[in-house]
Amino acid sequence: MLAMKVIWSFCLIFLFLLCQGEAAAGELYERLTNFPQWEKLTSVRPAMGDLIYPNWMMGSWQVKSTLEDLIAPLAPDIVTPGFEGNRQYLKQPISFQVRFVRETTPHPGLKIIPQTRSKSAVVADRPFNGLNLARAYLGDTVLSVKVDPDSPNRQITFLRGERQLVTIVAARATETTSDGKFITTEVFQQLFKGGERPYFNTVESTTAYRKLAEFNSAIEADQVTAVYLSPQDPDYFKAGSRPVALYRYRLEFIPTEEVPTIP
Repeated sequence: MLAMKVIWSFCLIFLFLLCQGEAAAGELYERLTNFPQWEKLTSVRPAMGDLIYPNWMMGSWQVKSTLEDLIAPLAPDIVTPGFEGNRQYLKQPISFQVRFVRETTPHPGLKIIPQTRSKSAVVADRPFNGLNLARAYLGDTVLSVKVDPDSPNRQITFLRGERQLVTIVAARATETTSDGKFITTEVFQQLFKGGERPYFNTVESTTAYRKLAEFNSAIEADQVTAVYLSPQDPDYFKAGSRPVALYRYRLEFIPTEEVPTIP
């Protein structure tokens, strides 16, 4: 049960991409609109470099995440471990802090568009954000979070009892709507080590962010996380390409300090 709670806790991902990985116009928007009728992974491209956030994400934020809905599309035949236990989070806000900073030393593979080459990119403070998110759900069971210095797409969460959750970003996509929403998708592989046997799965997180200028630069977001079985799971072929669990969240970002205006 603890393993699945850890895996679910890291389904909350904040994503923005630079230029690579653009989805077909409207594809991600349609995907959110069609919830919960999801049949397979969306169109994505291999992840390269760090995730680049818009300038208005710069600064420190208090985030309130509320699970609005959870669905097991293949129940009762296939229900992932921990799914029923996650009902305790339904309509229960979870709060934690995150921050986004200027990256002065880009990771290998980071692409900067020519017109912004003179400015460093805005990126997530991954160890800070990951640790705060994990502890919001799991408390002091979480010891630390480390990001691979050679790849921002590989993160390890260290837990008590010599357990680890390894998260590897595999692919991403993004699009911008005419009303200013940034919609992103990230697909990542997760490996939980330290139990009786390693546990693998694939997670897809699609999020639409919107800046609320009329509310002191607050941000809101609609997010759907889909969990797919890995080939190592005995029910993998039975599930096919379909998700075995879907979670929908409402996210609210409130600045905890004066957020600088970026020209």
